[in-house]
Amino acid sequence: MPIVIPQNLPATETLQRENIFVMHSQRAYAQDIRPLKILMVNLMPTKETTEFQICRLIGNTPLQVELTLLRTASYQAKHSTHQHLTSFYKTFDQIQNLNFDGLIVTGAPVEHMEFEEVAYWQELTQIMDYAAHHVTSSLFICWGAQAALYYYYGVPKYSLPKKCFGVFSHILEERSAIPLFRGFDDTFLIPHSRHTEIRKSDILVKDDLVVLASSEEAGVAIVATKDYSRVFCTGHLEYTRETLEKEFLRDQARGLSIEVPRNYFVKDDPSKGVSVQWQAHAHLLFSNWINYCVYQATPYDETEIHK
Repeated sequence: MPIVIPQNLPATETLQRENIFVMHSQRAYAQDIRPLKILMVNLMPTKETTEFQICRLIGNTPLQVELTLLRTASYQAKHSTHQHLTSFYKTFDQIQNLNFDGLIVTGAPVEHMEFEEVAYWQELTQIMDYAAHHVTSSLFICWGAQAALYYYYGVPKYSLPKKCFGVFSHILEERSAIPLFRGFDDTFLIPHSRHTEIRKSDILVKDDLVVLASSEEAGVAIVATKDYSRVFCTGHLEYTRETLEKEFLRDQARGLSIEVPRNYFVKDDPSKGVSVQWQAHAHLLFSNWINYCVYQATPYDETEIHK
């Protein structure tokens, strides 16, 4: 089944080249099927890149998914044009009375700041309050995961002595965490790119939270509530082949002290190219989240989405 996206979204052409089933809203509305309504809060500065990364994953399921893009009104992105934002994005005041089957909140390059210091923190907390009553299941990514764990449960983040940067092996701590990990191998890889972490000891004292996956090198990776209404991923399974390479070259060009991302280039040598080993599990996690945490749990009548 396709992902339903706005007409003329720049990611369309690239998604079609990757054989992702894309359908525009005009055609979707003519079908007698209720698509799943997914709201994505895109906090990344390079919005077009993140749109493509997420669309390629949520567009590869047997279900029809209608995506609504949300931006913050309290902070204007500097790397996307005003035309792009006004053409394809809504603000919270435009959707606050609507219900959605799923919510995705991306990461953001603000992890060196205290949460309350972030320019759009108050607006983001409004969205998180809203999600508790208008969304069936929410998926929070990287800084978005840290922000949600802090806001909902008081879980702090901690600065790392050096950046967690690379592709790391993970294990399932809760093998009974079916169906979110249905089809997963015993070990699997997730890309990480962050300067902060959350700690297992802070999660384990929260009755509603379960640590589902972790890594000896990257720490806690995936946490969820016991009913899967909230899923938190500290890594970036949505990253494509070139994402970490671009970050590495960008920071090098800026003269920053940056190590080669671990386990990413062939033999850790940038001249030998990238070894992609995480994308199968990325598609599987997003597909399982959409199917089992969203589709199987959400009511057919979207007006009944209310916790």
